[in-house]
Amino acid sequence: MERTTYQELLDSGVHFGHLTRKWDPKMAQYIFMERNGIHIIDLNKTLSKVDEAAAAIKQIVKSGRKVLFVATKKQGKDLVADFAKSVNMPFVTERWLGGMLTNFATVRKSIKKMSNIDKMTKDGTYSILSKKERLMIQRERIKLESLLGGIADLNRLPAALFLVDVKKEHIAVSEALKLNIPTFAMVDTNSDPSNIDFPIPANDDATKSISLICGIMTKAIEEGLEERKRDKEDEAEKEAAAAKAKADQPQPDAAVAEGTRRRRVAAETEAPATAVDHTGSEGHGS
Repeated sequence: MERTTYQELLDSGVHFGHLTRKWDPKMAQYIFMERNGIHIIDLNKTLSKVDEAAAAIKQIVKSGRKVLFVATKKQGKDLVADFAKSVNMPFVTERWLGGMLTNFATVRKSIKKMSNIDKMTKDGTYSILSKKERLMIQRERIKLESLLGGIADLNRLPAALFLVDVKKEHIAVSEALKLNIPTFAMVDTNSDPSNIDFPIPANDDATKSISLICGIMTKAIEEGLEERKRDKEDEAEKEAAAAKAKADQPQPDAAVAEGTRRRRVAAETEAPATAVDHTGSEGHGS
């Protein structure tokens, strides 16, 4: 089953690329034609690549891991943040901090600092500070929230990255490459798809195009989460059934004791009969 249709891609303007003079030759395999000085993306390739990416991202999420959404360009950051929040996935939409993945331990310290500020406001420590100190802390909290708020719940490195513009997010791509983290991305005709594991040839500047592709990926993530939930429920039912079956079986010690008792009773009933036969045979001999 296809995730989208040719007509939906067409209506969303996914096929519009950049000016021909701005193209990247490595995108040649995904370009259908040139019209009025603009490259047109081959939507048949987009359809197959979308299906491939959606299937892969679904399996990653089904295994219980996180996908980090990255989109710092104006057209996509609000959209991407909303889509990521809808499936409880981390996101970066303000600015990619150098070392966000390769120096993740330091980034976690900054996130911890943000949570400590929140604790201060709850336990009353914040209220006893001077006005100047409160203002400084408040400014720092706002700054940390804008940069790291989307990854506050990310306790370990993400299993994959989904990017909207690989040219703009080249630092994120290079860090993922160093750490062998698979990447999913919308690649326009001015981008280099060679470093992307699951490239999706698409217009990464139009809001409709970004919304359509992000929606498809989000839907695949939802399916992965639902399947994981069902698998857990099935596993719990199997474990409960196995525990019940085990409880219904007689205990080994009781079974052994019952067998011993039966053998003893059988031996006691056979003993007198044997004695009578023995006596009778001896009398006959006399």
